[in-house]
Amino acid sequence: MGDAERPEAAGSEQEELGIILLMRNQDSEKLGAPYSHASKQTPLTSCRIMRLSSDTSENEAKSSEEPLLRKSSRRFVIFPIQYPDIWKMYKQAQASFWTAEEVDLSKDLPHWNRLKSDEKYFISHILAFFAASDGIVNENLVERFSQEVQVPEARCFYGFQILIENVHSEMYSLLIDTYIRDPKQREFLFNAIETMPYVKKKADWALRWIADRKATFGERVVAFAAVEGIFFSGSFAAIFWLKKRGLMPGLTFSNELISRDEGLHCDFACLMFQYLVNKPSEARVREIIVNAVEIEQEFLTEALPVGLIGMNCVLMKQYIEFVADRLLTELGFSKVFQAENPFDFMENISLEGKTNFFEKRVSEYQRFAVMAETIDNVFTLDADF
Repeated sequence: MGDAERPEAAGSEQEELGIILLMRNQDSEKLGAPYSHASKQTPLTSCRIMRLSSDTSENEAKSSEEPLLRKSSRRFVIFPIQYPDIWKMYKQAQASFWTAEEVDLSKDLPHWNRLKSDEKYFISHILAFFAASDGIVNENLVERFSQEVQVPEARCFYGFQILIENVHSEMYSLLIDTYIRDPKQREFLFNAIETMPYVKKKADWALRWIADRKATFGERVVAFAAVEGIFFSGSFAAIFWLKKRGLMPGLTFSNELISRDEGLHCDFACLMFQYLVNKPSEARVREIIVNAVEIEQEFLTEALPVGLIGMNCVLMKQYIEFVADRLLTELGFSKVFQAENPFDFMENISLEGKTNFFEKRVSEYQRFAVMAETIDNVFTLDADF
């Protein structure tokens, strides 16, 4: 097992420690004396406690060196802005806000009814993966990143990301609810992490990074950039393929909105990475990214092959490698795969681009100063009311 899968090992160590303590407790109860943590420990138990404590202390020491993670009373107050580029991304996210009610699904059902069974199977299972994945991203934000990062500008971004991830999760649930009429099949899809092994594999990879107390903050930033930048990329492309065919306007429009959000989240992860003092090595970053690529390629070419909707599996593998190379470049490292984008229809739908929806939305919010700039620590409200 490679280091990129180390989170599982870390979780296993902690579980093993819990089992050891439980067994000692049970043995003591059999003897009529309740187990006390103050009692003499076996060398094995002591060794594991010392090792976990050492790992935690080492990470805490490294955290104190990171400006992003260093505790300060200033974390409770936003102004004056200390990180204008982080703040700018927060305002971009805010200006791009949307809700599930803005997506019209009324025209999708006739399209859905005309789809082949393989196409229905593929779309429903992709939606099942997405419905669960946004909740996992939020779990990381709530349990780890929002608690660790002390910079208020970044906390603003994470807070807004939590909000929009909830919108994404609601949107995917609505799509499943709209297309799937059989209650049992709906339940199967809503419970994908337990009912679909290939969805569980991707979910477990992300969840292990949340649970891992040995991984550095930098490693986990890279891992979740991979979740949002790689684990989602092929599925986004598959749905855009349906748009190219003129199918499912509600689904494809929501996919466009969500992919823009996730692109911004991935960009934000790369920005946070640039601020780190203790960055993981290039070899370590590559290992994490390549591991994510392998899982995503298996997902879309073997477990849930895009051939079901008429896409080329070889080209999909290449596209995932192209996305991974782009992420590595944004993180400040060299490419691994040297892959070109094989899908011309994705060129016009770049994650860096803006749809008419967002151009309109940003201009409206600018008029009401949502994108107002902070100059000389003065927040300007120059809109005409």
